[in-house]
Amino acid sequence: MHPRLEQVAARIRERSRDSRRAYLDQVETSRARGPHRAHLSCGNLAHGFAACGSGDKDALKNGVAPNIGIVTAFNDMLSAHQPFETYPEHIKRAARAVGATAQVAGGVPAMCDGVTQGRVGMELSLFSRDVIAQATAIALSHDMFDAALLLGVCDKIVPGLLIGALSFGHLPFVFVPAGPMPSGIPNKAKAEVRERYAAGQATRAELLETESASYHAPGTCTFYGTANSNQILLEAMGLQLPGASFVNPGTPLRDALTDAATARAAAITALGDDYRPIGRLVDERAIINAIVALLATGGSTNHTIHFVAVARAAGLVVTWEDFDALAEVVPLLARIYPNGEADVNHFHAAGGTPFLLRELLDAGLLFDLDTIAAGGMRAYAQEPRLADGKLAWADAIPASADEAILRAAANPFEATGGLRLLRGTLGSALAKVSAVKPEYRRIEAPAVVLDDPGELRARHKAGALPRDFVAVVRYQGPRANGMPEMHSLMPLLGMLQNQGRRVALVTDGRLSGASGKVLSAIHVTPEAALGGAIACVRDGDTVVLDCERGRLDLAIAEDEWRARRPAPNSAPAGQDLGRSLFAFNRANVGSADEGALSISCGPISPRDDRKRGTETEYDVGRLTAHAPFEAKDA
Repeated sequence: MHPRLEQVAARIRERSRDSRRAYLDQVETSRARGPHRAHLSCGNLAHGFAACGSGDKDALKNGVAPNIGIVTAFNDMLSAHQPFETYPEHIKRAARAVGATAQVAGGVPAMCDGVTQGRVGMELSLFSRDVIAQATAIALSHDMFDAALLLGVCDKIVPGLLIGALSFGHLPFVFVPAGPMPSGIPNKAKAEVRERYAAGQATRAELLETESASYHAPGTCTFYGTANSNQILLEAMGLQLPGASFVNPGTPLRDALTDAATARAAAITALGDDYRPIGRLVDERAIINAIVALLATGGSTNHTIHFVAVARAAGLVVTWEDFDALAEVVPLLARIYPNGEADVNHFHAAGGTPFLLRELLDAGLLFDLDTIAAGGMRAYAQEPRLADGKLAWADAIPASADEAILRAAANPFEATGGLRLLRGTLGSALAKVSAVKPEYRRIEAPAVVLDDPGELRARHKAGALPRDFVAVVRYQGPRANGMPEMHSLMPLLGMLQNQGRRVALVTDGRLSGASGKVLSAIHVTPEAALGGAIACVRDGDTVVLDCERGRLDLAIAEDEWRARRPAPNSAPAGQDLGRSLFAFNRANVGSADEGALSISCGPISPRDDRKRGTETEYDVGRLTAHAPFEAKDA
């Protein structure tokens, strides 16, 4: 193992000693009761199987066959989840084939950031993760199940399902994906039309035609955003079948993998001799594996929030410093749009996840773990195939089929991962640099301060933007308005950068897995709504954003900076459209660096930020004090 992984694991174990012990005690207490269905009264059990067919009902009466719960994110508006419509009946047939039963335990909401970009609905997006976690717990609350299959793919859905599953840590869980849609128009062509539209050089009809040619069929969007990052991270944790992530919907191999996932869930319950509860599988090593896979592929920045929250659900305290420490030693092995021109289908054809994980394992950059699959993490260096109609796994190809997309660990695109932790007078932030050319990774330019992201376009149309500038978009944090994504700003900023101008973004909001070539410092913490330093920036202040040095500062005299006070939020009030239903979440949500949780999660209580609102301002002059990572020189 690379010593840095061992050091980070040791740090997480040390800071999580009490909370992890408390979590595992909960898991053991639940396990010791035995299969929970056996403790139901006759009336409880009769309610639980009343709608089943006679064969399943007999199996459930006797209580000796595994009963698998299905938690599904199906809806047919979203392409990624539409294939799940037929999964329940498919799974039930597969369960009966191995002597088990299956029932749909419940559904969870699935919203799409691609549909809500720049809309009021985006303010509900991050909180949907916590709603999904709660909905998962409700689905599993009936004590009817010995294991569960989790049907979800996209942004908040997988982290929410995972958090909910970890609250039932004594049960085995297997994630079941739906796969990506076939490739549409090239990503570069799509980006070019978006930028021409932002410049007023393309019509809305032309843009819609382009977008429709990109997002065109059932399955996950093919760019490497949060949804497809989810899939690779699940395999790196051993919670999904090896090589299952990027097999297209509606294919014989996809169906065979769903059958195999069902059989595997039935095989690893407490009723058999190969019990694999999720609470024991997801430890600090599994979380580190997920982070390493994220860094090695230049994956979604959203996971710097989600996997802090997921870790907490398992009693583990993970910090952004852990991400940063790992990024210093994990090489960038993949270039998938927006980090390159290829999509996930091209990545899969070049060797895909099995090749990637084998390279990381051989380089000592992944822990070998107990997983839902037999054979530990080495099983994930194999790819599934159909031979004579039967599913089998074969070793990953020995060399990449396209080194412009996927490379060996000995020949990376870059020596370090595509993420940087930034610190300075503006607080802490993260930058995804895997898609940013080296010459654009530092900027020193005047601030253009915005409380309403839409104002940037208005200023551009009015000719009111400096040639070079840093857009400081504030009051976009979890407490302010649910931390929406700022991706709708990227076509305009990308177009200006193409014109030779130096531009960047600094925000306490999110930017999504689709963030690309424009330098951006995101998730700024403390956020403006809590009196963070970003609320003290004024138009024309010189911002210094330096990814090489890991700095985010204002070039301003110290006495002037100390005299500054947070400016109030000047953005106009938005439409309600469900916002009022999430007032409790906004009032109680934790900071981005603590997972932006609005619910209690495992044995770790979220930090109480309610005392740190307008009545308690941050001392902006002290925000440069940060302890370095102790093992930095290892």
